[in-house]
Parts: sequence; structure tokens; C-alpha cells
Amino acid sequence: MKFSLTWLKDYLETDATVADICDALNAIGLEVEGVEDPAEKLAGFRIAHVLTAARHPDADKLQVLTVDTGDGQPLQVVCGAPNARAGMKGVLGLPGAVVPANGMVLRKSAIRGVESNGMMCSTRELELGEDHDGIIELPDDAPVGTDFAAYHGSDPVIEVAVTPNRPDCMGVYGIARDLAAKGLGTLKPIAMPAFAASSACPVEIRTDDAEGCPAFYGRVVKGVTNGPSPDWLQARLKSAGQRPISLLVDLTNYLMLGHGRPAHAYDLAKLSGAVVARRAKDGEEVLALNEKTYTLDSEMVVIADDAGVHDIAGIMGGEHSGVTESTTDVLLEIAYFDPARIGATGRKLGLSSDARTRFERGVDPEFLDAGLDLLTGLIVELAGGTPSETVRAGSPPSDAKVVAFDPGQTLRLGGVDVPEGEQKRILESLGFAVSADWQVTCPLRRHDIEGPADLVEEVVRIHGLDKVASVALPRVEGVARPTATPQQKLERGLRRAAAASGLNEAVTWSFLPTWAAEHFGSDQPLWVLANPISEDMKAMRPSLLPGLLMASKRNADRGAASSRLFEIGRRYFRGANGLSDEKPTLGIVLAGEKTARGWQSGKAKPFDAYDAKALALALLEAAGAPVANLMVMGEAGPQFHPGQSATLRLGPKVVLARFGMVHPATLKAFDADGPIAAVELFLDAIPAKKGAAFARPGFTPPALQAVTRDFAFLVPATLAAGDLVRAVQGADKAFITGVRVFDVFAGQGVPEGHKSIAVEVTLQPGEASFKDADLKAIAEKVVAAAAKLGGELRG
Repeated sequence: MKFSLTWLKDYLETDATVADICDALNAIGLEVEGVEDPAEKLAGFRIAHVLTAARHPDADKLQVLTVDTGDGQPLQVVCGAPNARAGMKGVLGLPGAVVPANGMVLRKSAIRGVESNGMMCSTRELELGEDHDGIIELPDDAPVGTDFAAYHGSDPVIEVAVTPNRPDCMGVYGIARDLAAKGLGTLKPIAMPAFAASSACPVEIRTDDAEGCPAFYGRVVKGVTNGPSPDWLQARLKSAGQRPISLLVDLTNYLMLGHGRPAHAYDLAKLSGAVVARRAKDGEEVLALNEKTYTLDSEMVVIADDAGVHDIAGIMGGEHSGVTESTTDVLLEIAYFDPARIGATGRKLGLSSDARTRFERGVDPEFLDAGLDLLTGLIVELAGGTPSETVRAGSPPSDAKVVAFDPGQTLRLGGVDVPEGEQKRILESLGFAVSADWQVTCPLRRHDIEGPADLVEEVVRIHGLDKVASVALPRVEGVARPTATPQQKLERGLRRAAAASGLNEAVTWSFLPTWAAEHFGSDQPLWVLANPISEDMKAMRPSLLPGLLMASKRNADRGAASSRLFEIGRRYFRGANGLSDEKPTLGIVLAGEKTARGWQSGKAKPFDAYDAKALALALLEAAGAPVANLMVMGEAGPQFHPGQSATLRLGPKVVLARFGMVHPATLKAFDADGPIAAVELFLDAIPAKKGAAFARPGFTPPALQAVTRDFAFLVPATLAAGDLVRAVQGADKAFITGVRVFDVFAGQGVPEGHKSIAVEVTLQPGEASFKDADLKAIAEKVVAAAAKLGGELRG
């Protein structure tokens, strides 16, 4: 929210500087996002008196001016403005000044062979208006040589970030109230222009939706003259980033920005019959002021007459009933709408406005009559007209919350000792009523106050958060105990292991386009957001792979030859009880070149399924999973290539990981060039370590050297090599410490339907060396284990 220093001082009697105001705003929780001082942009521009004006010798549309800048040394300036003439006073930009409109640095130069010492400026060039037909003409009494910024009255503009729980500060008056409570000045009472109502309101005003619009007030003002707003009003609106439109529209915006109270003005001549706040009918349409047509439904509140809908209540007015320069009679409307319904309507229509921002956070229900009177008085004062009596349909919420407060809680909860008298002063200056027994009545505008803790917050933020002493948390004696959970330790270890494997960590959105989430969806329904950031972030991700695939595509589009990405995050599902089910997961995507082309390796080589499998096994081992007991099975999912993918399971049902090549249909859906390998580790499925000791047991190297023996088996072609490895590994657990496949062959010499798998078996003797009989016995166990799988030792 933006406002000028002058606007703030309309409501706050203070001599504080801009720096003091900004410090106070930050201290009380209204963060200052920036300060814009027009004086800085107008540095180097002075008021100048044009002494002479003569035609340029080499250009018909240029004049050579002699201007006085007040130092007694007239300067020569070339100017192309048609209104430049001797005797006028204007604004001269001296060499070194920067033109605000385009950033051009002025310098002494020659224009068509004539020296020019600066530039006479127009309104648009100084960003003071849109006029560019000529240079600025100042009054005859403008002091020559004075900095134009000082003469023009440059007004610093402050921008603050108002948190959603503080709708009372969505107007400049509310901010002034907080600053006055901080001790930065005195809050002025609202200046209510005097006017007299002449007759009853000629229009029926009512609310037919007491839930959506509890209160709907209005009155008619006849005989107004609409036109441009006065300069002071335009200046205030411009400081807030608003474009002045016309006096009547500007005054409604002034009320909204100054007091946080949206209102609306209708052209009475464009209305027919009663003006009613009601629910819309399904399929009704309205052309809004943004020139877009919206289709409404029965959950939305509208303002309508006998002819149809004129206003999406609390959000935006309609095009057909808006005021124009020819408007002479207006209907002023001010209402209280249900915040939840306004928010739901705005989200459903995808429509945002300043009014919606205030209504859905909660406007002040007590400021209906006063707001309408203030708006009416300003219209009568500036636009003339005769107002009618007020019509009040319904009534706003009026039950103020009363909180039993103990001043001692400020010390217990806030950590600062504030005298009771000071606490009472702070609360009363913020609009709270405090009784002798500390029953605190909250103003209706403070929707955020729910209990004593909120009152402590009010006292502490105004008293000064910087006065809260820093106190160390108590700690037990001795060595500090670890605070990380087993899940956090697991993720930290995996993050280090993945990075050590040559992968780069990515952090992608938890939200996906609906199509991407559905492509990687499972049997469980998706979580779809009711109010997404955008349509491309509407569904919670059921897998980490879509985000990584899109990230690798962005890298490839920008010329990256290879992407080795991993991410540790959560997948989201709708659980059986309807609540969110979050599952920790590690995702990996390997895209592009595994090895670049080279004189030794030849062509560039892509990643394959075995690269994905190796990473899956390595990271599962780093996570403490029993890798030796894992089974390699199919059914990695339709997103993977069926012949080049698998799952790693602990038993037939517990899936710890899936890996392989991404399916061509998936690559096409994500517009990615393949081949791409991917891995997903399901961290919640990894069994926890049982009885893990604090420290690892001591390592004692074996006293005797290990020996190896090679075996080649003829096995069915359908047998997985991993199954054979596990069978051989379990043939003699006392002495077999490792089994490694080193050859797989099918072809000449191998019967059809079979293949040859050669394994290297590592044997580790214990206290005595192996004898021939020992090795023969172990070999027989290995052959017997392979035979159970249909394997036959090759001769």
C-alpha cells in the first residue's frame, strides 16, 4: 500500500521526518517496502525566466532561447516547444540532470550547430502529467533560480506491506492511528464536511441476502457536476498508484484508500426500479468495469435492479451503470459483505480488485454511516448537488468481542515488563476500551483479536519489540543431545551420498499442472488446489519426476548437454480418511549425455537403465536398506519403458524404489528429448534400523587372504541374474562374502531358450586356510543352489 507524507499528515499531527516514520512503521509491524522521493528525481531542474526567443538559423521548428537561472549569467538553450516565448517562466534541466521520463542525462551540446546548455522541460518529461504539447508554463511570481522540486512541493511516497490480519491498516487513517499509538504524533479526528439532507431517498434500497450482505446503505445526490478532480485529490491518488478518472470516481477511491472503506457511485439515470443486494442466478452475466463479461452463479452476491445485475458485490462495478462526465444524479452505495463469500467469488471468477482485497479481509462494520456521510459531504463540497436521506437496509455485525485480560501476561508471554498504565494507554490509543477490571472491549474493525495473547502482541509491538531482552533457552548439563529426527538424518545422509555420486540437487515446485500430475498419478486421488497460484500449479505432485523432467527440459533448451538432477521432497496423496498423505521421496533424472564425445570414447553415450539401477542400489545402501535381500521385479509403472525398467522390493509387496528408462509416451507428453533414465526411492518404505548402536563396531581385518572361484551356469533365458546371485550368495553364508556377475552370453553353443551366466564368488576363510575338500564342499553347495533355479554348471 502506498501513500504520500502529505496524505498521512492529513490525519496525523506530527513533525517526524520520513526516516522516523519509516523506523516507527517497521517497529510496529508495518514493513516499509520502499520510499520514493520525487525531489531526488527532480534534482538539477530549476525555475528559469526566458529573456529572449529567436528562430534557429538552420531549423524552422527550433528556437534559440536566452534564459535566466537567477545567478546573473544567462544561458543559451535550444528549444522546440511551440509555446516557448520571451517573458515566460518554465523549468530548465541543467547539464548533469537526469530526465525522469526516459533516464537521459542532460549535457552541454550543439543542436544544428547552435550550443544548448540544457533543456526546457514538459510535464510528461518530468513525469508530472501527460501533457507534451509544450514546455511547462509557471506563474509570473515563480521565484527564478529556485529548485523546481522545492517549488513544486515534492512529496515523499511511502510503501508498506500490510499483513492479511490487519485490514484496519488498509487505509491511511488506520496507519496514522498506529503511529499515534507509537507516540509519533496525535491522531486527528475525521474531518466531516457539513451538508443537509433535503428529502427522502427516491430509490428503494434493500438486501435480499442477509447472509452475504448483512447491511446495505445508500442515498441519492441530485444535481452534481462531474469533472476533473482538484489537484490535491489527484496528488493523493497518484501517490497511491491510482490513476485519476473523474471527481465522483476519485472520491470513492479516496474513501477506500484513506479509510479502508470501499464504496460505489451509480449513475441514477441508468438504474430502473429498486436497487437490491441479492444472490445471482445461475448463468447471469455482467459486463464489469474492466470491460470483461463474467458469468455468475447462485453462490455469488450481486447488486441489481429490475433490469439486471450492475455490480459484482464487493469486487467490481458494472460498465453499464458507471458514472460519466454527463452524470448529474448519483446513487451512493456502501455496504458490509460476508468476507468469506467475497473471497470465494473472487477466486471463482479469477477477479482481483482493491475492493475485494479489503472486503475479504474484513472492513470496519462501524464505518458505514460515517463513511457514507464523509463521501456525501465531499461530493456536495466539490461537485455540488442535493443529498437525500440515508436508506439503511439490514444491519452490520455489532457484537464487540470482550476479552478478559491480565496485564501480567505481557511479561509472561511477551518477555517485557510494561507498566499497567502504559498498557492501558496503548490499548486505548488503538481503539480498545479497557474497564477497571481489565475487561477489554475490541473495536469491530479488529477481526484479528481472538484472545489475551493477541492483546499482548498489540502492547509489545507498540511498546517496542526491540525492548524484549534476549534470553538463552535453558539447557541440560553435559554433552548436548542430538535434535535431528531419524528421518532428518536419513535425508541428510542421502543428500550427501547423491551429491557425492555426481548428481546436482534441484528444488522444484510442489505444485504441477493438472495434466502432469495425472500422467504420474496413481490409484489414490490427486490433491487439487481450490486457489492455485496459476493453472500450471494447480495439483499437488504425486511424484517428484515430473518436476525434474521439466527442469531437465529447461536445461536442455538452454544448451545443457547433460542433466544429472536429484531432489528430496514429498509426494502428496489424498488419504483414506480424506486428509493429506505426504510421503518422503528421492527422485533422480539422468538426461542427455553420460559421457561426451572424445577421441578415446568415440561418440557421446547416453544414460541407460543400468546407470539408474546402480544409483538406486548405491543410495539405498547409503540409507541403510538391506540391499543384499532386495528383489528385482517389474511393474515400475506406465511412465517407464516396460522392457527397460524394474522395481527393487523387500519381499513381493514392499517397493523401495523404481528405476529405468522413461517411456517414449511420457517423453512426448513432457516435450523432452530422450533417452532419459529416472529413479524414485520411496524413503517411507525403507525399514528402520533395529537396535542401532551409537557408534559403529570396531573393524578387524581378516587374518587370511580371500580367494575367488568362477562358475558358469546354463540357466533359463527368463531367469534374472540377480536371482542367481542371491541364490549363490546364500549357498554358504559362513564363507561366501561376495558374488559378482562378470559375463552373460547367449548364442552359438548355448541351447535355445537358455543363456550362460558367469559369476565370480569370493570366499573368505576364517581361522584356517581352505583345503581342497573345503573348497569342493562349498562349490557343491553353489552348484546345488543354482540347480534349484534350473541352472546347470557348464563343463
